[in-house]
Parts: sequence; structure tokens; C-alpha cells
Amino acid sequence: MEKELFYKKLKKIPKSEIHLHSEAVVDRKTVSKILSRKEPEFKDMKNVDKFFSYNSLDEFIDAFLKVQNSYEEISDFSELFDCIKDYMLSNGIVYTELYFSPSMFLNNGWQFEDIIEQFIKKIKKMKKKNRLIAKIIVDVSRTFGKENAMKNLDKVIEYNDRENIIGIGLGGSELNGPAKEFQEVFQKAKAYGFRRVAHAGEDDGPDSVWDALNLLDAERIGHGIAAVEDKELVKYLADNKIPLELCPTSNVFTKRFVQKIEEHPIKYFFDNGIMVTLNTDDPAFFNINILDEYWNLYSKLGFSLDDILKVIINGFNASFAPDKLKKKMVKRAVKAWDKEFKGLT
Repeated sequence: MEKELFYKKLKKIPKSEIHLHSEAVVDRKTVSKILSRKEPEFKDMKNVDKFFSYNSLDEFIDAFLKVQNSYEEISDFSELFDCIKDYMLSNGIVYTELYFSPSMFLNNGWQFEDIIEQFIKKIKKMKKKNRLIAKIIVDVSRTFGKENAMKNLDKVIEYNDRENIIGIGLGGSELNGPAKEFQEVFQKAKAYGFRRVAHAGEDDGPDSVWDALNLLDAERIGHGIAAVEDKELVKYLADNKIPLELCPTSNVFTKRFVQKIEEHPIKYFFDNGIMVTLNTDDPAFFNINILDEYWNLYSKLGFSLDDILKVIINGFNASFAPDKLKKKMVKRAVKAWDKEFKGLT
């Protein structure tokens, strides 16, 4: 199938994205506006494009934090959600679970409730006007240490909005913040009934994934690409139906396990029975969208159209949405798929 036709048809299929960092969905023009307040050279889009080039996870994290550090007005957070809405509409995404990393903002004097109220206002508007569903997973963050992570969890507990803030995640460099340091945080989150996910096996080996499962009781693994080095782990993930939030383009940019998209083990995981989900991670930072990621599956990674439908269904089933909503979204996706792709290869 030609690329243009694939994109046209796939956009019409309801999809989810469950590994999406909210602050990394801002378009590059918005990033230019935010960064150029303090550094005028970022008015030049060539400098913005240069800013979005990295050779490691640490370089990416530095860029991510720099953007966060440039937020100066409460309206910046509202504008961020406008970008998220536009991204969802342009890619046919009807459901997303957004990572939000509050640490830098709180350290800069922002109030958690002020930011979240901006988010929730936009979430409600998106649902009412556009039939889009967005939920928040608060990234308690490895980057700033255990004490900070616990403070972030306490903010979530105190705010107490289970409808919109559904769980916690653990992002940042695994090498600088191993899972064992955050075990108490995740135990407390579980005790309060929050869903739990963790980045693992992104820039560290398979032991990091095991630790996320055994020490943090993570229900999903963000990335998990290192599992390719451990057949026992692959079997465990498949047997226990633990979803992987895979982000192929992101992994190519950070270059820890793969140097080019064709090397990504997503098809190996899929063929070995793991509940594979497809995500962009940070679309603005990697100049990618979810349609691009699906095209890569089809054109470069050996996925058939039937395989792609299964990945789309996995995305809904791996989400933390209520079962009734999952079934409804899957039904919509399958119906649209039959209309657009039936009989095609």
C-alpha cells in the first residue's frame, strides 16, 4: 500500500496512545515562543531544530527540562493542552494517558493545583467538544530523587481527583535512579489505589525491567526494549500479559539499544506474545507522530495490516480505562478498520 493512502485510511481509525509526555506534545512554534523569551536566538527555527537533536537519553532529558524551565505564564499550560488536542485530532487518537512531570514546575514555584486545574479544564472541554478522552499519569520522576518523588505522590493524593489523575509513573534515567530507591513511593501509591507504570529497560538492561515488576509492582512497562536480551523476561511478560509501551523512534534517537528503526525488536516482542502497544513518547522532540510510527511498522518492521489492527486493539486493552469503555473503543476501531482496510494487504 502506498504511504499516502495508508495515512489517509489510518487517520480514520480510532486509536489510543498511552505513553505520551504532555510537555513534549507542544509544537515547535510554541517551543520557539517559550524558549525565545530568555534566549532570543530561538526565534530562528533553525536553532530550534538544532536544539531537538540528541545522541543519548541524558541529552534528551536536558532538552526536556530546559523547555519545562521556560514556562513563565499559567496560560502556557493551557496552550500546551491546545497542542495535545490538535495532535489527537490530526492523528485519529481518541484516548490518551498523558505523563505529566511536575517536579521542575514545582521547584520553580508553580502550585500543583494551579497547573492541574488548567489541565482538567481543557480535558473536560476536549471531551465535550471533540469526544476526546485524556487521563493524567503523574511522573514522580527519578531525576530529582526519592524524597521529591514522594512529595509528588503526596500532591496527587492531596488533590484527590481519581477521575482525571489515574496513576503515577516513573520516568528519567534508570542509571541515575534505580527502581529500588522508589519502592516505598510505589507501595504507597498502590495502597491508595493508584495505577502504576514505570520506564524501564530504556537506558539500562533487563534487570531494570525485573526490578520495575518485582520492586515497584508496575502494571505496565514504559519502553522495556532491554527485554530483548532476556528470553526468560520475554516469556514472563507474555505469560503475565504485562504490556510494553513501545516507542521505536524514541529508542532510535537515544541510541542505547538500536541505531536505526529497522533494528527495533518490536516485531520480536509481538511474535512472542507480548502485549505490544505503539507510542511516540515525545512527538515534538522527535518530530514524529503516531501515524508515522504505524507506517514504520508496516513499511520497515514486517507488520501486516492484520498485525497493525492487533496493536491498535492492544493499545485500548492495555490502557487503564474501565472495561466497558475499552470494549466500546475496540468495537469502534474494528468497525472503522473493516470499512477502510478490509480486503487490503
